[in-house]
Amino acid sequence: MSTPALPAVVTLAEAFRYWLKLGFISFGGPAGQIALMHAELVEKRRWISEQRFLHALNYCMLLPGPEATQLAVYIGWLMHRTRGGIIAGVLFVLPSLLILIALSWIYLAFGHVNVVAGILYGIKPAVVAIVLAAAWRIGSRTLKNGWLIGIATAAFLAIAALQIPFPIIVLAAALAGAIGGRVAPAVFKIGGGHPSTGQHTDFGPALIDDDTPTPAHARFSWSKLIRVAATGIGLAAASWGFLAATSGAAAPLAQMGWFFTKAAMLTFGGAYAVLPYVYQGGVETYQWLTPAQMIDGLALGETTPGPLIMIVAFVGFVGGWTKALFGADSLLLAGAMGACVATWFTFLPSFIFILAGGPLVEATRNNIRLTAPLTAISAAVVGVILSLAVFFAEHVFRLSSPVLQWDYAAMAIAGGACLALFRYKLGTIRLLFACAIAGLVVSYLR
Repeated sequence: MSTPALPAVVTLAEAFRYWLKLGFISFGGPAGQIALMHAELVEKRRWISEQRFLHALNYCMLLPGPEATQLAVYIGWLMHRTRGGIIAGVLFVLPSLLILIALSWIYLAFGHVNVVAGILYGIKPAVVAIVLAAAWRIGSRTLKNGWLIGIATAAFLAIAALQIPFPIIVLAAALAGAIGGRVAPAVFKIGGGHPSTGQHTDFGPALIDDDTPTPAHARFSWSKLIRVAATGIGLAAASWGFLAATSGAAAPLAQMGWFFTKAAMLTFGGAYAVLPYVYQGGVETYQWLTPAQMIDGLALGETTPGPLIMIVAFVGFVGGWTKALFGADSLLLAGAMGACVATWFTFLPSFIFILAGGPLVEATRNNIRLTAPLTAISAAVVGVILSLAVFFAEHVFRLSSPVLQWDYAAMAIAGGACLALFRYKLGTIRLLFACAIAGLVVSYLR
């Protein structure tokens, strides 16, 4: 069997079209989004090899912030320099922001509609299936030996049963990898110690392959790191200073800028890890929205493309609307401004982390002592993703009742979604559409 030819060089315009498409179809939370990128960029288009993809992913898992967004920025930057990273990250987030602004306006202006509740009822079980499928897909390529499977199992039990915070799990996995990289280095190579004979056999050579030299723009230097970091920090400070100067440091927009910057630095372990902090600030401290609105915002965030942390856009929109920033006649403008401010300050640190730290990560690619902790973290994250599926299932399949009751209709929808994903490889968009229809039917029959 002949080896597939090397893919053609990817233009910036072609990359632009892909990242825009991804922004509109990236359902299923970070696990689903990472799986989508793997299927498209590693398996189908072969823009980047499996090892390079996993190495970048492991670094993003270490950082605070939405790891799927950071992975998109990293790959875009590696392929097309800084502008490629900015395009990838912006297009990954922008569709979700625009959709959430529209849905937030409908939510506040027109209230609840029964058809919306039915659609949400069908989509939530589908999310459970999507997360399970993503965990299986990533785990099957990451957990290549018993040691890595053990790390994933320990991480699952630590977060699901013992409620150990995600940062501690990351540190423990990194320590295990650091020790393992010295004691049994073959076990902690990317790929789990198996010979890398199947990479090209499965997918063919990639544009950025295992042995492709690091591009000139991605080579590490301290001066470049300091320059990029200083530029990013200066941009954040100038943005907040502009808000403080135009509306006052104690005004809602300036408060949002500072609050969501802090939230961005706490998002270890994904959006669910920081939701209590966002809830406390948005509902209790600043009173931008009510507890019921926060729950509704989470449901909207689960059913739109993009990172789940985009719920901050909903919080910002409702906050701007509630505080009537520009008067009672400009509520939509106030809400849109609040959503944009929340999104800007939440995601700006992610761009800084990748564009400043990416060259350092590329420089460690062949150093087993540095890559082994990242491999162990990748294994631990598989267990964390499984715990997220359990968390979703617990809330989706249980009925609100003093006595424990199971929602068998929701379980049936989830079972059908799993069958469609695992057996028939149904695409995410068609799956969500089918489950939304099923939810409407069940709601109507009830």
